Parts: sequence; structure tokens; C-alpha cells
Amino acid sequence: MNLPNKLSLIRIASVPVLTALLVFSGQMWTRYVALFLFIASAITDFVDGHLARKYNLVTNFGKFIDPVADKMLVLSTLIMLSWHDLLPAWIVVAVLFRELAVDGLRMVAVEQGKVIAAGKLGKIKTTVQITLIIVHLVYFAHFPLLHYLAYWLMIPTQIAMVVMTVWSGVDYFLNNKEVLHG
Repeated sequence: MNLPNKLSLIRIASVPVLTALLVFSGQMWTRYVALFLFIASAITDFVDGHLARKYNLVTNFGKFIDPVADKMLVLSTLIMLSWHDLLPAWIVVAVLFRELAVDGLRMVAVEQGKVIAAGKLGKIKTTVQITLIIVHLVYFAHFPLLHYLAYWLMIPTQIAMVVMTVWSGVDYFLNNKEVLHG
């Protein structure tokens, strides 16, 4: 197994730890560790993709596991933020709806022998989601000074995430509408 795939598996392994830290977040240290674990896990997303492309380490397993790891990390953390009343549940539902719809479109495409690669807007969407999560975790961790900055960034990052989630989802369907007619 190559390094990019190992990084994806590490990202998946971080999800239950991160979730437990956010469930048992009564102590400030658990919030700090959750923030740093999320950031480290998010970095593996960028590193594994970069390494896979740069060193031609792209595998079928990697094409499968990388987006699964991303969705597990992002969705579980968004759910936990909503559980702590830091993020409206409807936003999490919108993200989940988009992810399931795009994955469904990809499954239909695979049945037709086509592959729908991640588009530029999808990558921007993921970056915006990660940014939102970091902002909300910084606020939750009560970092001195950064707590207030994070507070003022919470609503703008929520708006940006909803816009990118919807826009990128619509873009996938518009650019691949022939799959639905196949």
C-alpha cells in the first residue's frame, strides 16, 4: 500500500478519535486536541492528493478511499458541531444531501463505464468546508483572541459553505447530465 492511501486510512482512523474528543469536550484540552487533530487530518487530505499526482501513485483503491475519508472526516465533524449547537442542523443536512446526490450520480456513471472525477468547484467546496470547521473549532476551543475572530467568521463561513455546497452540486449535475439520460 502506498503512502497516499495510508494517509487516507489514517484520516479515517482519526474520525472516531475526533468524534470522541468532541463528545467528551468538557475539558478544554479535549477541545484543543480535537482542533489540532482535525487540522492534521485535513492536511493529510491535501498531502495524499499531492503525493499521488506528483509521484504517479494514483490507484483505484485511492480513488475510492480518499473521497470516503474526506466525507467521513467532514460530515462527522459537522454533525458534532451541530450537536454542540455551533452549526444549524439544516446546513449539515444540505451538505449530506449534496454528497449523497453527487455520489449517486457517480454510481450511475460507473454503471455506464464512465468516471466522474472531482471537479474544481468540488475541491473548493471541500476547502471551504474545512475552513468552516476550523473556524468553528477555534471558537469552541476558546483560544484567547482567536475566539472573537472566529465568532465573527462563523456566519460568513456558513454562508460560503452553503453557497459552495449547492453550486458545486449543481455543477456536477449540469456537467454530467448525459449520465442521467444514458
